[in-house]
Amino acid sequence: MKYVKYYLLTLAVILLDHTVKLLVHFNMDFGVNGEIKVIGDWFRIHYMLNEGMAFGMRLDWAYGKVLLTSFRLIAAFAGIYFLYYYAKKGVHSGLLWSGSLILAGAIGNVIDSVFYGVLLDNVPYNAPSPWFYGQVVDMLYFPLFEFTWPGWIPIVGGTNFLFFSAIFNVADASIFIGVCIILIFQKRFFPEKDKKDESVATFESVLENPDSAFAEDNKGDAKD
Repeated sequence: MKYVKYYLLTLAVILLDHTVKLLVHFNMDFGVNGEIKVIGDWFRIHYMLNEGMAFGMRLDWAYGKVLLTSFRLIAAFAGIYFLYYYAKKGVHSGLLWSGSLILAGAIGNVIDSVFYGVLLDNVPYNAPSPWFYGQVVDMLYFPLFEFTWPGWIPIVGGTNFLFFSAIFNVADASIFIGVCIILIFQKRFFPEKDKKDESVATFESVLENPDSAFAEDNKGDAKD
């Protein structure tokens, strides 16, 4: 069963994600008052709730949350199937490990959206139902540096800039790492594309210079 180890990684990340979320929820105050500085000022645990997408983004639409949660559910089930399918096909293991991380992040956040509104009672005040309207628990905060843009710069001049201002969770980080690995090692993960490109290039060169191909065939005949 080639695929089991990849599902185990997915399960491990999901358990880690929700262990951290529940520890933060039950042991920290909400917002700045409960903030914990882990390493100086640039790595903090900051408890906040996210109504929408990853890294603190949101959808300003009454049914945006249901749409987002439904999409996450579909993506999670599709990910479970494709991880099994491609493991059976014997694709590069690095791609499968990366897919496991992305799948874990998707499932980790969809659990918040579906169940935390009921289990943790963290739905927004105007939510029509606790189901599918649960807010995602975020806590990882890396405000690495901050400065004020010079006044002479158009549009942003005189405004404050903070990098990195987003607050996220283990599931978000898992998705981000999985995607980055795929982007960095895509040539290794998808070698067939390179082979096809090489075949196309060879075919095009023959079309451009058919005499060279004819000469190669004659060399082969002469050897025979």
